[in-house]
Amino acid sequence: MQSIAHCFLLAEVDVGLGLTALIFIFGIVAIIFLSLVARFISLWFQAFVSGTPIALFNIIGMSLRKIPSRVIVNAYINSHKAGLKMITVSDLETHYLAGGNVINIVRALIAADKANISLTWRQATAIDLAGRDILDAVRTSVNPKVIDCPDKVHGEYITAVAQDGIQLKCRARVTVRTNIQQLVGGATEETIIARVGEGIVNAIGAAATHKDVLESPQRISRLVLERGLDAQTAFEILSIDIADISVGENIGARLRADQAESDKIIAQARAEERRAMAVAMEQENIAKVTDMRAKVVEAEVQIPLAMAESFRSGNLGIMDYYRMKNIQADTEMRKSISGDSEKEQK
Repeated sequence: MQSIAHCFLLAEVDVGLGLTALIFIFGIVAIIFLSLVARFISLWFQAFVSGTPIALFNIIGMSLRKIPSRVIVNAYINSHKAGLKMITVSDLETHYLAGGNVINIVRALIAADKANISLTWRQATAIDLAGRDILDAVRTSVNPKVIDCPDKVHGEYITAVAQDGIQLKCRARVTVRTNIQQLVGGATEETIIARVGEGIVNAIGAAATHKDVLESPQRISRLVLERGLDAQTAFEILSIDIADISVGENIGARLRADQAESDKIIAQARAEERRAMAVAMEQENIAKVTDMRAKVVEAEVQIPLAMAESFRSGNLGIMDYYRMKNIQADTEMRKSISGDSEKEQK
């Protein structure tokens, strides 16, 4: 009997130890599970007390889908508290998975709603996914910003020349407001700066004199605004103000001086061409004279031969030959005398 009682006692001890171990393991598992889901429970409780309940399993699923649950929950709470009931948790998750900025887009929608700006969830997500800062665009719609024209990258002044040839240096400030409807696909600030610069150059170039521009700079603003430079851009131009305008170089005078210098060089080239032609003609005439002298010498060579032939044929006598020599001597003497008298007169 004592052995049987001892066996029962040992069995009770083993069962107690097993239950203790089981409870201990269960407690450890429970602690680990609670530590893992504690942050999800805190987010669920935050949404619940904010009046925007979200299922706990949905919050856990966000983590499994590699979505930051705290970002989605906070964005969902903010949107519903601001009265944007059309935004769902699924919309926020989809936009995050597409690469969008959830917090930024919710803030932009809240700001647009408070400012009575027409902006839908679809438009906002499209603008955000296109790479534009939707929150900055909404802020610019409410509080217009000023763009310097030209910007610091492209120089300090816009230079243009009036019809009288005087250069004017101009700097403008363009006040713009974001056009939400054309933000996707619309041109950026660089296009606005380029178009305004083109309009200023055109307006100054159309002025008869630079004094007209200096007297009324507002004519530049008026002419530029009339051209509708904000078409197909992401901005709406509210005003164009001429911040600074000054007189530069006398481009017209410099161009005329350059033209005169060019005309002088052309005239010199033509004169040099005529001189070269005259020298060439002179050399050509010298060559002709030399050629004629050669022919005279050649003809004179034939005279003794002709005289010898005349002696042989009897057509020329010795007395005729001497008379001809006397005549030649007299001629040479007269030439010599006339040459000496001319020298004395000189």
